[in-house]
Amino acid sequence: MDVAVAVILLLFASFVALGVVATVRTARAVKRGVERTSIEARRVVEETGLKARRYSRPGPAGKLAELRLALRTSVTSTGEALEGQAAADPSLSEAVALLGRLRSHAKELDAELRLLEREPDRARIAARIGELEERTRRITHSADSLRWAAQDRARRFADDDLAALGRDIDLEAGALRHWAPAALPEPEPERERTPEPGAGQPPKAL
Repeated sequence: MDVAVAVILLLFASFVALGVVATVRTARAVKRGVERTSIEARRVVEETGLKARRYSRPGPAGKLAELRLALRTSVTSTGEALEGQAAADPSLSEAVALLGRLRSHAKELDAELRLLEREPDRARIAARIGELEERTRRITHSADSLRWAAQDRARRFADDDLAALGRDIDLEAGALRHWAPAALPEPEPERERTPEPGAGQPPKAL
């Protein structure tokens, strides 16, 4: 009896532990999903605001918004392209690492641009626009180069695979169309006919 009670208690404790683990994992997954959703929503809101300021604020203020928008669009698009293909193509791991370093520079530049958006001295902003535009151009050019290279690589692999598939299909189609005619049965050799008795002799007179 004591053994049965101990087994039941052990099973109950195991079920409780499994339930706790499942609950914790579910909570963590939900938390990650909420964090990703909030980050994505915040990014969309910020980019929408930048687009509005780009056209509504003339002069240096609008130029700052334009640079921030170009920076975000280029780096984000490159990240999505590389990270989406890295799982299937391990050769992109180095490109992903380089993009991580490039992101650090993009974040620093974005922070500077954000601070300058609050700068009341328009002359100071105008004096730095050339330098900030050059840095933005260098970062976006590097990000675009990585993205375009990854796209060209994926397209080349797709073209090679499609060409190989076409060759295989042509070979299989040729094999399906090539059939040998059914072998005709060989004619049986003619048997020598033995003359019947009396064959070839004139009939006897009655």
